[in-house]
Amino acid sequence: MKIALLGYGRMGRAIEKLALDNGHEIALKINRNNVDDISIKNLQQCDVAIDFSWPSSAWNNIKSCVDAGIPIVSGTTGWTDRLPEMKSYVLGQGGAFLYASNFSIGVNIFFEINQALAKLMDAQDQYKISMEEIHHIHKLDAPSGTGITLAEQIIQEIKRKEKWKEGSSEDENTIPILSKRIDMTPGTHSIKYASDIDTIDITHTAHSRDGFAQGALMAGEWLLGKKGFFSMKDVLF
Repeated sequence: MKIALLGYGRMGRAIEKLALDNGHEIALKINRNNVDDISIKNLQQCDVAIDFSWPSSAWNNIKSCVDAGIPIVSGTTGWTDRLPEMKSYVLGQGGAFLYASNFSIGVNIFFEINQALAKLMDAQDQYKISMEEIHHIHKLDAPSGTGITLAEQIIQEIKRKEKWKEGSSEDENTIPILSKRIDMTPGTHSIKYASDIDTIDITHTAHSRDGFAQGALMAGEWLLGKKGFFSMKDVLF
């Protein structure tokens, strides 16, 4: 499989190592210094693109791949207010695009646990809900895309919650998300349901970026030959 790596930061390098170890080829590698190399001609030398770039670049990267007829996987966060618009574009052009706020297999299982627990807690309004997410100091967005996904799952299932807010909040309709940035922490996400009687906590802790890279590469392999708009739920479940 010939891969275009759009974004060559920590995640891009982790994906490159894993891809080469698995017999794949990096046919195109884009960083901040060679963004002009994202052309239809160059993209069409690749079988799939994997985008871990920057919020300001993700839209054009994905659109360029769709226009070139190349399936693309993206884990770039911070731009997803436009995700419904991109979905319409992909489907209209007959493209192939898979987006996930987190590609870790463990995190995607955690998403399923979070949603199932939220369904059970909908009727238990004695519990106050809060979240905490911890990432490395280079993380650009706060809260993270994973944290937002978790919060939106809870809002979907618990009628008394209408929105989330970064930082503390006393609003009963709001889920507060405390975002911490500590050294080189790969990522920890916790959801807490606390009452006067007891507390229920669920937590996922990443130990390295390898899990994210593994999931992104798996998604790229899965996307080959497909058309449509997908998520990691399609890959795993």
